[in-house]
Amino acid sequence: MDTQKTIAYCGDSWDRSAIPALMEYIRIPNLSPDFDPDWQANDYMEQAMELFRAWCQSRNIPGLKLEILRLPGRTPLLFIDIPGSGDQTIILYGHLDKQPEMTGWRSDLGPWQPVIEGDKLYGRGGADDGYAMFAALIAIEALLDQGIPRRRCIILIEACEESGSYDFPAYIELLAERCGNPTLVICLDSGCGNYEQLWNTTSLRGLIGGELRIDVLREGVHSGDASGIVPSSFRIMRTLLNRIDNHRTGIVLDDKFTVEIPAERLQQAAVAAAVLGPQLQRRFPFMDGMQPVVSDPVELILNRTWRPALSITGIRGIPDVDRAGNVLRPYTSVKVSLRLPPTSNAEAASRRLQQLLEEEPPYGAKVSFKADWSASGWEAPTMLPWLDDALNEASRRYFGKPAVHMGEGGTIPFMNMLGARFPKAQFLITGVLGPQANAHGPNEFLHIPTAKRLSCCVAEVIARHYSA
Repeated sequence: MDTQKTIAYCGDSWDRSAIPALMEYIRIPNLSPDFDPDWQANDYMEQAMELFRAWCQSRNIPGLKLEILRLPGRTPLLFIDIPGSGDQTIILYGHLDKQPEMTGWRSDLGPWQPVIEGDKLYGRGGADDGYAMFAALIAIEALLDQGIPRRRCIILIEACEESGSYDFPAYIELLAERCGNPTLVICLDSGCGNYEQLWNTTSLRGLIGGELRIDVLREGVHSGDASGIVPSSFRIMRTLLNRIDNHRTGIVLDDKFTVEIPAERLQQAAVAAAVLGPQLQRRFPFMDGMQPVVSDPVELILNRTWRPALSITGIRGIPDVDRAGNVLRPYTSVKVSLRLPPTSNAEAASRRLQQLLEEEPPYGAKVSFKADWSASGWEAPTMLPWLDDALNEASRRYFGKPAVHMGEGGTIPFMNMLGARFPKAQFLITGVLGPQANAHGPNEFLHIPTAKRLSCCVAEVIARHYSA
């Protein structure tokens, strides 16, 4: 490949075509079905899917076939099939459903308001993960522009990822014969440690969670009358959560939630820590004076990628501060989220979590844990030399530095399924979610130069796959 031609082609395609389309996509509040039960009636998902379809069909790619698949009662899936040479297949993946708005956006920004500020395109879903389809097609076009051969490419864009991808397996079953046995899977729904090189995700944590509720009274009562006699539901909650992790260190206590970290991943974490250094913690908006859990960057990476971690992501039964009277509340309910090591069995871990929270309730309180999420993590297979070389070459060409391999702390539910279904495939899991990109939170942005460079890198990897 001609490096300068690839850079020029991808950059121009993003500026002239992809960015304007992505801005229109940001304006559509197409929430994932778990956050919009009326998604079918609201029609936002169809609007986003139609926008993607129209953009695809405007491209000049010979032989491109496109379908919007709709299974009854399920979110749609965009299926793009582009013929190539030989009998091997590459699958490229992205999604177009979005997380909810979230509070805390800057006064001049908003989730459905696309704003370009310098190198950043702000708005919900641009980086997670609306950019993916554009990056995949522009990469293929860059090869076509230079007459570079490649294998057949299938692009899958789902609309249920942010809800756990529970619709995706049905489509994979439907498309099993058409997809065949791909030898390379490229997922563009991951993160990057910085915006200065190509990052390859080697593992993803699993996730379990649910609602933990403690009931102590049939109705609220005067706290002056009852406190000291009736145990606080909040204190019981604290007691139960202490069964899961150490409240001083955050270390998860039960060995059912931990695994031995492979030596290769320990080595990769050390390399990534040397690259990132203090940037690792600077990517988060810490309050002044706030410190991370530990200071060693290697331990921080391992905490984030291979060790379990407990979070409380929602709460019910507690009034706002300005509406809180002197009342001992009848119940407290919280949303429990427990990240798991990549190789943990999520279903077994979920059963253990329920057991730990419900057994022997303090004071005989009514304690219930209703599990509502269980997704196992994923670890990449051993990388073949051709792909390792291709990633380093692509990163040096388009970023100026070698590629970095590191696990991610999040969960992409379908990766475990794809890994099991395509055991002979190699995997490139990458993305644009770098420092302060803040997917799921306020002020989410797409770093535009990284999207352009990533398209170039994907083109390079697809080209190298042809001769592998």
